[in-house]
Amino acid sequence: MLETENKNTLYNYRSGVDFALEQDQNDPLAAYRSQFLFPKDKNGEDCIYMTGNSLGLQPKQTRAYVDDVLSDWANLGVEGHFNAKNPWLTYHENLGDSMAKIVGAKPIEVVVMNTLTTNLHFLMASFYKPTKTRYKILIEADAFPSDKYVVESQLRHHGFDDTEGLVLWKPRAHEALANYEDLEAILETQGDEIALILIGAINYYTGQFFDLKRITELGHKHGCIVGFDCAHAAGNVALNLHDSGADFAAWCTYKYLNSGPGSIAGCFVHERHAYNKNLNRFAGWWGHNKETRFGMRDAFDQIPGAAGWQVSNPPILSMAGIKASLEIFNDVGMDKLIEKSKKLTGYLEFLLNQLGEDTIRIITPSNPNERGCQLSILVQNTDKTLHDKFTEAGVISDWREPNVIRCAPAPLYNSFQDVYYLVERLKKILNSSP
Repeated sequence: MLETENKNTLYNYRSGVDFALEQDQNDPLAAYRSQFLFPKDKNGEDCIYMTGNSLGLQPKQTRAYVDDVLSDWANLGVEGHFNAKNPWLTYHENLGDSMAKIVGAKPIEVVVMNTLTTNLHFLMASFYKPTKTRYKILIEADAFPSDKYVVESQLRHHGFDDTEGLVLWKPRAHEALANYEDLEAILETQGDEIALILIGAINYYTGQFFDLKRITELGHKHGCIVGFDCAHAAGNVALNLHDSGADFAAWCTYKYLNSGPGSIAGCFVHERHAYNKNLNRFAGWWGHNKETRFGMRDAFDQIPGAAGWQVSNPPILSMAGIKASLEIFNDVGMDKLIEKSKKLTGYLEFLLNQLGEDTIRIITPSNPNERGCQLSILVQNTDKTLHDKFTEAGVISDWREPNVIRCAPAPLYNSFQDVYYLVERLKKILNSSP
């Protein structure tokens, strides 16, 4: 028996399927599983779906929400902007209020717009202000590739060398996780040269959830602007973006937020910047005061807050997908989701640890407050053929070279039985390997 502390609760995990059955029977969120559509395995049964960290499952109500928009378009044409069931002119505003609750922000600080990498570029246009002496950008060494491409291209755009101007926060030798003492050391020696810190709130590869407030306070102490890519964190952990003090953040909604492939994204700008019209920005008419927006000949009158970074009409069909999902989040609330997530992920950790470190090693932090629901499992002496066998066995997980399987039991739709049978199938594959 392993006892894992989660806040003030002690979870007594047990081996055997009876424990999983018991937990699912007593799970207050169990009914939400039936609100999602699952891919089927070769036998026509629901797959064990563990890749909400790449693409969340489709809520069953999504089709109806998209159909509402299509019907209003068909029946109202352009009048749908004002007379649709959910008027298109203000469609994004309700999404912003719901999203603010998920990421721990004030409504004025959040807007749903564009896509993730686009939002990072837009925000950096405002917050990355390099000078000849302070121009470097600090990111974690194994950041998601798109983040690295963003900062490298921004460095080049401003006329700097994209190698010399990039500062990497690296794990120590033979370690997987980044260390805050090393970050402090970097800033002590190079802080006056670093204009921007841009960190993935949860590292996509290891699943490490960074202390946003600690990083922000450290960065601000050295005069750096601080932003976060929350793609793997939004809808997964308590981000508390407002309280973190971060200058900005951006995230996609197609992972834990279940809005559909490539769907619209979100961004956060701290309220201390809300009325600063001196911030440079890429402007467009949807960031203009909506009371005079259709006057058409007025000078740009920026909407206060994050909404002032909008440029174009929002894609309503895409927003219908996120609306369907956010209503489920509104119903459940992040506190209950996180409570189940920690218990569910702790159970996965418990079962995996029974396989032994000579077989697998979990490189995600063991402290539940330093991770979300993703566990990154380093499998010894294997290659992608193991993952192919896992998929063939009806488990949809995620492979990352050279030998890591990422599994993310999402609390909205994954069950304790999912976790139990996932490990049983992995065990069977490992035992049958030559």
